[in-house]
Amino acid sequence: MNADARRSEKGKGRVASFRGYTELVNLSIELDREDDGRWIAEALELPGVMTYGATREEAISNTERLAIEVIADRIRHGELPASALAIIMRAQ
Repeated sequence: MNADARRSEKGKGRVASFRGYTELVNLSIELDREDDGRWIAEALELPGVMTYGATREEAISNTERLAIEVIADRIRHGELPASALAIIMRAQ
C-alpha cells in the first residue's frame, strides 16, 4: 500500500500497516503489586516498557510516559509512521 492509500484510509476506521506495524498503536498496561508495596506497570506491546510507582496511578503514568518516548523514538528512526501518535492505553 502506498502513502496516498494509507492517507486516504485514515479516518475511515481502517488500519494500514507500515513495516509490520499498524498506524494505530493500542497499548495494554498490565499492573502488579510487589511484596514491598510498590506498583509495577508494563506496556505489553512494547517489550521493556515497564516502570514502578509508589501508587497504582504513578506506575501507570510512568509507563504511559515511557511508552510515548519509545514510540517517538521509533517514529524518529522511521520504524513507525508519524500517525502512530494516536495512542490508546488501557490499564488492566
